[in-house]
Amino acid sequence: MKLSALGRIALATGVTVLTVGVLPDSAQAAAPSVKRKILPVLVEFSDASFQFPDKVKASTPDTYFGSKKDSAASFLSEVSRGRYTVVPAVTGQFLGPITLDLSAAGCPHGQINTMTRAELAKRGLVAGEDYDSLSMVFPAQKTNCPWAGLATQPGPTTWINLYGTASGIDVVGHELGHNLGFRHQGRFLCTGGDLTACRSEGSSYKSIMGGGGYRSGFTSPEMIHAGWLSDSTTKVTKSGIYTLRPLHGTGSGTRALDIALGKDRLVLEYRHAAGSFDATIEGVHAYRVPTGTYSGASLIDTTTANKTAANDAPANVDAVKKLTDRTNRVSVAVVSSGNGTAKIKVALNGDSLAAVGAPKASPSPTPTASVSPTPGASASPTAGEVAAGDAGATPDGSATADLAATTTGTSRTGLLAAAGAVALVLAAVVTLFLTRRRGRGKHA
Repeated sequence: MKLSALGRIALATGVTVLTVGVLPDSAQAAAPSVKRKILPVLVEFSDASFQFPDKVKASTPDTYFGSKKDSAASFLSEVSRGRYTVVPAVTGQFLGPITLDLSAAGCPHGQINTMTRAELAKRGLVAGEDYDSLSMVFPAQKTNCPWAGLATQPGPTTWINLYGTASGIDVVGHELGHNLGFRHQGRFLCTGGDLTACRSEGSSYKSIMGGGGYRSGFTSPEMIHAGWLSDSTTKVTKSGIYTLRPLHGTGSGTRALDIALGKDRLVLEYRHAAGSFDATIEGVHAYRVPTGTYSGASLIDTTTANKTAANDAPANVDAVKKLTDRTNRVSVAVVSSGNGTAKIKVALNGDSLAAVGAPKASPSPTPTASVSPTPGASASPTAGEVAAGDAGATPDGSATADLAATTTGTSRTGLLAAAGAVALVLAAVVTLFLTRRRGRGKHA
């Protein structure tokens, strides 16, 4: 039985993995660079073997450690930006085929693991010393396993139920994602952006863990769980406008926003083609993280378009534009998105989105008044003028309302000048009167 690549992906993403101590996780601290030794082992059974063993042996090193972008080593190194790499545990890059004294019937994955490890021990290979992770690849013809891949989550073991001659990165990379603790990534349909009215349906198609294939990489919640975004995630604690750079690719900047949503978290990312990833994904995408379990986040889809890795829907068809959670008093709106950057408004504690980023009204400045000098007045003001001018001045020289009020009427200085003029006129009249009187006295 042979399946297409998409068929193998569907099987790989549709099975229940073996969980090992899966508990709610939290955002991890910056993960140190990890180099993990993986040992692929080709396994055959007493009643089943590879149909084309030479082709399987030729494809296995390329699938796990090849230099092309579609190997597990290249994929994990690029998506983690060098923080997680895998290398061969043995010189030949893989072992086998080794034949187990075991029938393939019934998909005996537990026995396959136990017996394979026993064979490795006979060869002097010790788990945890000579190899960190074991990946067993065996022919699918008689196993009847209902999956293309199986993995411990998290853990050091993967099983590849091989159809054909090469499993490919979409299966191997998916199972290694489970080893990192990532779950299958689902989708919440929240039509209209109301986060209080959502239902779970389908896969995200934004991650290799959600049916998106290796070219979608991992999503921001998964990368936060792994500790790969600790230096580029902003935990939003106040309303404001935030800028995101693309999730994948090189460079610095904020790649994810992490917002409290009651006991859950809301994580936002901006997807844009970068490196080997996101050629068919664009726009701002959102995820709900249940009770801090970043490895189990689900995509928030506000449409019914159901974008998948296989259909030809536009790259940004399920990108979010606006989200509202009335219960937790959180609102989000995308201001702009495209050309390698996105700006997002976040309103917390019931703040209005319209008010976020709006310019605040500044108080009107107090009018500044000035006093014009009286024409013809001397440089030394009279005592009355000094009193009038100083009455409305503050120590720093700024005008007060009292002085400003005087600018709309007649100034005291003007009144003093007018009174002085009247006095001069009266003095002249008196002088003239006295002169005439003396003159009359002389003529008398």
